[in-house]
Amino acid sequence: MSSLPLALRDSSTMLRRNLLHARRYPSLTLNLLLTPVMLLLLFVYVFGDVMSAGIGGGAADRSAYIAYLVPGLLLMTIASTTVGTAVSVSNDMTEGIIARFRTMAIHRGSVITGHVIGSVLQSLISVILVGAVGVAIGFRSTDATAPEWLAALGLLALFALALTWIAVGMGLVSPNAEAASNNALPLIFLPLISSTFVPVDAMPGWFQPVAEYQPFTPAIETLRGLLLGSEIGHNGWLAVAWCLALTALGRLWSKRVYNRDSK
Repeated sequence: MSSLPLALRDSSTMLRRNLLHARRYPSLTLNLLLTPVMLLLLFVYVFGDVMSAGIGGGAADRSAYIAYLVPGLLLMTIASTTVGTAVSVSNDMTEGIIARFRTMAIHRGSVITGHVIGSVLQSLISVILVGAVGVAIGFRSTDATAPEWLAALGLLALFALALTWIAVGMGLVSPNAEAASNNALPLIFLPLISSTFVPVDAMPGWFQPVAEYQPFTPAIETLRGLLLGSEIGHNGWLAVAWCLALTALGRLWSKRVYNRDSK
């Protein structure tokens, strides 16, 4: 069998393995999914009135802040889900299953490819679930057209792919699952210092460049523009550039570590 059909066959097998593993052991995904859901409910129902007034909405009307918050929480959901990917990859590396796969006649990169595709699918499912919670508490995107919805979905998938490759690299270099979870914490920390919860121009002047040009803020502002009709400006190409750069970096890093450890 030629290389490409072999890679496709083995990658699909590894994808099925990862999806079955996620279905049989859903606690990790659910625990990671709980963080953005709890933050969504906390900021809407505890801080919603004050936050809505701060961004120009009425103090008694949380709808303005719900609309502002949900796009950022969707991207934070992706970050939370990919932490589980780092843990899963680390488990495979430390429990000996990778060594067993290497003794079998399967395509070398299929194990990592299965993790990546499975993680992207799980991230998108998690985004749908958090988005459903957002809709249930009042989020609406009435002005978005079908192409804008498709562009938003494409951005979410591209962002999930980028963070997944970084998470795979973190999982490969971690000595155990606990270390992988700790190493991946910056993926959850970065949304907290982005425009997820408050506009960048409301932050201290010295901190604004950090918040504005890190990966999450351009993606969040682009998603808000697509779903809510706000100005996207330069954030669109910045978001795509960050996604492509992180994907390339994560893939190169993961491939190098994986091949080094297989020698």
